[in-house]
Amino acid sequence: ILLFLRLDHIQDPYFYKVNFIHMMFNARLIVFSVILVAMAVASKIYFGDSNNWSGLSPVIAIALFSGMIMRRKNFSFLLPLMALLVSDAVIELLYRQGLFAYQGFYSGQWKNYLFLLLPTLIGWMLRGKNYGSLLAGAIAGPTVFFLVSNFSVWLGAHVLYSRDFSGLMSCYAAGLPFYKNALLGTLVFLPAIVVLYNFMTRQKTQLTLA
Repeated sequence: ILLFLRLDHIQDPYFYKVNFIHMMFNARLIVFSVILVAMAVASKIYFGDSNNWSGLSPVIAIALFSGMIMRRKNFSFLLPLMALLVSDAVIELLYRQGLFAYQGFYSGQWKNYLFLLLPTLIGWMLRGKNYGSLLAGAIAGPTVFFLVSNFSVWLGAHVLYSRDFSGLMSCYAAGLPFYKNALLGTLVFLPAIVVLYNFMTRQKTQLTLA
């Protein structure tokens, strides 16, 4: 009886339609994810080696977007971490070939992966269907990342910065160019990612998380 029910269910044209739509939607999400990872890799290659543009990247925007859009919270961390990991791996490969100025993997880098979880958590808190959520996330994400990551640098850089408030402020001042580029990158990439997502999943060019 169970076999008959299953065969009868499979022969239903509606079953094929629903599953085809589901497969197409998943395929589009896979392509969408690949595009985001490629964006992260390209931005790191083109901007990472420049003192003026270092930090201009979609990675924080990807983390925010993942937190805002993914229903299963445990999966929302995967996409930004994958984007960062793949981009670091490409940079490491280029470095070993003598084609890039610095390494992709280095001591203490695990902190960057840990700190990247913070924008994703901010995305959880800013889930909404209005432009205010996008703007708040685009500002809060890189700001929190900058404050926490530079505080960590200050804790570890005993020689460069004094162990007092003045040393901490000096550390933050040194990181301001990176913060400026991270903020600019997030303000640009986050709306672009949302529009791309809506276009690929709904065939509509719109800036909304609805």
